[in-house]
Amino acid sequence: MAESSYDVVERFCKLWKQHDLNAIMQSFTDDAEYQNVPVGPGAKGKAAIKAAIDTFWPMAKSIEFKVLHAAANGNIVMNERVDIFDIGAKKIELPVCGVFEVRGGKIALWRDYFDLAMYTKQMG
Repeated sequence: MAESSYDVVERFCKLWKQHDLNAIMQSFTDDAEYQNVPVGPGAKGKAAIKAAIDTFWPMAKSIEFKVLHAAANGNIVMNERVDIFDIGAKKIELPVCGVFEVRGGKIALWRDYFDLAMYTKQMG
């Protein structure tokens, strides 16, 4: 039996705690799109998504997506979560709302909505 869209996104969120970017990238379709909405235009395709993740990946000793609530309707999944970045001297905790579209058991669209000022203030 095929994995549900909800389960695909749950698995993806849990992968972040393992801090294995290659495993995370396996979660996307080849033509996937990713957007951190308050930052600007998104990334299209796996290479561009990896490059976007690489803008924050190297500074973090660990990253955890702590899912608080999630709901799915067909192939659309939304979650409310707290993204926790351990950057050594401090931990950044950022409330996020994520929207995902799943196609063929992989993530085809990922949009995150968050308060950019809250993130930059914590980065200090």
